[in-house]
Amino acid sequence: MDRTTELGEFLRTRRARLSPREAGLTEYGGRRRVPGLRREELARLAGISVGYYTRLEQGTGGASASDAVLDALARVLRMDETERGHLYGLARPARRSARRAAGPEDEVERLRPSVRNMIGSLGEDVPALVLGRFVDVLAWNRAGHALLAGHLPYDAPEEPGGRPNIARMMFLDPPTRALYPDLRAKCRDTVGDLRLIAGRWPEAPRIGALLAELALQSPEFAALWADHPVRTCATHTRAYRHPVVGPLTLTDELLTLPDDPGQRVVLYHAEPGSASAAALRRLAGAGGAGRVSARPRRT
Repeated sequence: MDRTTELGEFLRTRRARLSPREAGLTEYGGRRRVPGLRREELARLAGISVGYYTRLEQGTGGASASDAVLDALARVLRMDETERGHLYGLARPARRSARRAAGPEDEVERLRPSVRNMIGSLGEDVPALVLGRFVDVLAWNRAGHALLAGHLPYDAPEEPGGRPNIARMMFLDPPTRALYPDLRAKCRDTVGDLRLIAGRWPEAPRIGALLAELALQSPEFAALWADHPVRTCATHTRAYRHPVVGPLTLTDELLTLPDDPGQRVVLYHAEPGSASAAALRRLAGAGGAGRVSARPRRT
């Protein structure tokens, strides 16, 4: 991923989504050649020259941009905290070495035994899984497997070269896509999360290969990626359409693992006493005990 190109694309998509009226400018009618704000309008509102802003969109001035300039652009473009952080990450390539030092980019990810034991010790009706830095599934318990991937082998996460990947499943795996009545929202959240991951590890070949594969095989992914959504995936409440227990409404919580850069634990739960909680109990009965997958046997 070319960070300078990404900075320009990010600014252009945010400029295009904001109309002059929303930015507090007077519209005088007539046909506008570009959607949203023009470069000169944004530059004026942010208090910078048009030439300097043009260099930012071309990716040549980000490293020298002051905090005041970036804050002004974020304010005018009405960025939330996640987008503001993404802007800073793209504009400051000099900080790349610090990000790379946070964790290895390309070595095979390993799961700490204590994390494996933790998700294995959860209740039978508490689905859980562990995601790697590039959203590979490193482990799941029985309930997590039954909820999200009953059509896949339970021990699939144990093969580093063939681990299920949540993003790949969302765009290329029909049974996974059938789980979500609001598929568009789930796909957009997935792309927004991948944007943050790619910004954190822009030079990692694995994330580059994943993005290239999805863009080539899924026009839906390519269109969403071009829209440049950026969002954290900390918690969501979603509807599910499960092939075994029917409709559910579940909340997921993503917990970061500070000692394992990029790895996250995902827990799913239902409102106590709800029909969805009862469905999770039925799913636990159908899917077996809440054990985490065992290590593959050696022959």
